[in-house]
Amino acid sequence: MNNELLIQLALGIPLFCSIAVWAFRSAPDARETVTMLSAISLFIVALSIAMRVNDGQVLVWNVAEAMPGFEIAFKVEPLGALFGCIASGLWGVNSLYSIGYMRGNKEQHQTRFYMCFGIALFGAMGAAFSANLFTLFVFYEVLTFSTYPLVTHKGDENALRGGRIYMKTLVGTSVGLFLVGIIGTYVVTGMTPDGFIAANATTDFIEGGILNGHASLFVGSVLLLLFVFGIGKAAIMPFHFWLPNAMVAPTPVSALLHAVAVVKTGVFAVLKIATYIFGADYLSSLPGQEIVLVVACFTIIVSSLIALTKDNLKARLAYSTVSQLSYVTVGAMLASGAAMMGGGLQIAMHAVGKITLFMCAGAIYVATGKGNISEMRGLGRKMPIVFTCFLVGALSIIGVPPMGGSWAKYQLIVGSLEADKVYVAWTLIASSILNVIYLIPIAILALMPPKGAPEPAAYKREGGTPPLAVIPPAITAVLCVVMFFGINTLYDFLLPVFGSRP
Repeated sequence: MNNELLIQLALGIPLFCSIAVWAFRSAPDARETVTMLSAISLFIVALSIAMRVNDGQVLVWNVAEAMPGFEIAFKVEPLGALFGCIASGLWGVNSLYSIGYMRGNKEQHQTRFYMCFGIALFGAMGAAFSANLFTLFVFYEVLTFSTYPLVTHKGDENALRGGRIYMKTLVGTSVGLFLVGIIGTYVVTGMTPDGFIAANATTDFIEGGILNGHASLFVGSVLLLLFVFGIGKAAIMPFHFWLPNAMVAPTPVSALLHAVAVVKTGVFAVLKIATYIFGADYLSSLPGQEIVLVVACFTIIVSSLIALTKDNLKARLAYSTVSQLSYVTVGAMLASGAAMMGGGLQIAMHAVGKITLFMCAGAIYVATGKGNISEMRGLGRKMPIVFTCFLVGALSIIGVPPMGGSWAKYQLIVGSLEADKVYVAWTLIASSILNVIYLIPIAILALMPPKGAPEPAAYKREGGTPPLAVIPPAITAVLCVVMFFGINTLYDFLLPVFGSRP
């Protein structure tokens, strides 16, 4: 199988899934079988692509040119290949979970739900393998529009309000800032002394970046701010509020938003642009870098403090995500090998840890109808597997060995010291302490005896939660541990991009 065909399959399988799901809309079992087979097939293709990238092969597919300098083209490098594996692998786990959750909760419009999931994965894979800013922007928008029906899935006023905020924020920032940054980059890289745009103007992702030598420090800083704040999916303050408002969606959608595709595409885009458009050397010289670092550190601490105030479990996890997404932005802005490696690892580690927490939250809701933390006292005795998985995911998010999240946080702290940004290291340490305060008490509360009348003796194991809503978080909880011990494989894979090992 040639390399071009592999990229075509990675993009085609999710689209085929959406069409097939619609074709089997009257046969739920067949519809969900197609979803699972598509997810497994996509992961196999993504893994095959990653293996070829690891062997040093260059996978390229040039599709079309919208206008000179603006092409739809794909080129797979290690960071994109890793993101492709994460998105496709967790799609399968989340799809398995969705079957149990959607049926157990008797959700409506399940065909539309699975169709939109497929299109969202098409957007995520296109963004992962994009060869230039224009292609990244196109698939970034595909992801936004395909997930809007998922956010508004329930159709009530809260869902519609959350959807409006979602679309206004993400489309507004991407068109008003991100697209302007792309056009600015194209103009700057091709500007001639007489004020014309030369034929060599580009938005391609190139090792070492394309702006150094073309843009002044002021212009480079402006472009950096346009990109960071224009990529609203990265949820850096003040463009973060869409994420908590999107929690009105069903829990599998929350898992998609936080772990599989949406926010991960945002921080992936920030890290990829920092690496291949600015380059570490040029980025570290920009005054705008310090501005973004300060805002990212502010986002990390403030969103963690807000999380402490939330009794609703999904809302607490949402603000937790806002905080931990900025870890990746911090890693990108520090522009040291260790920090950027930490940012790449954070994309993977946070995805696995956070999807575990959200799936556990959904399993609790399906079993008990309870979504507030204050109502979960004693549930751990009835749902030991679910709450054990929750604890494992929480420990990984906090960064406690032997959980995979510890490596990302270690690299980020080392990178901040390498870059002589001690305040960033202290921010990350403070964040870990806040993580402990707002996550660990949930598991402790669940183990305490319930207040008032005891639960009925007939209360089923795991609260009667469908097995398909319990098995997936168990899988990802195990992955949190496996990724700790398999860290050398991830380091070696990303080494050509960031060139830093502990």
